[in-house]
Amino acid sequence: MAIPATLREYLRACDIDYEEVKHDYEFSASRIAQQSHITGEQLAKAIMLHSRSGYRLAVLPSTCDADLDSLSQLFNEPVELASEDEIVLHFSDCDPGAITPVGQAYGLQVYVDDLLRHQADIYFDAGDHETLLHMSGKEFDRLMGDSAHGQFSRHH
Repeated sequence: MAIPATLREYLRACDIDYEEVKHDYEFSASRIAQQSHITGEQLAKAIMLHSRSGYRLAVLPSTCDADLDSLSQLFNEPVELASEDEIVLHFSDCDPGAITPVGQAYGLQVYVDDLLRHQADIYFDAGDHETLLHMSGKEFDRLMGDSAHGQFSRHH
């Protein structure tokens, strides 16, 4: 599968410089990082959240888990993980389980964990299980420009 049109068009509209990195079909973030010869801290993952006020996307290093208590404090309301059905509805042109951190392209508010903010390079799922997008940390910061950020991850 190619990069979903929604994501490709958004990256083009934002004039983001990136490269595609192909890897063997894989679900496991740690195996994708190994195959691609990158660290888990450089591999960003997206977690879709659900609360009374709607859906949001939390973006954090693949080596970490989202701390839902910290996120609830950040949003001033309880949050929970979105269901697979809810995720598929929002990311209809992505493969299930391969949502991209670029939630803005899908109309979602995005929150970026501070651990991603000073990486020299960032990699993330392109919406399928065979492609990563790679960009400099500066481009990633520019892409996430208006997104809120905070400390909401903890190492597994």
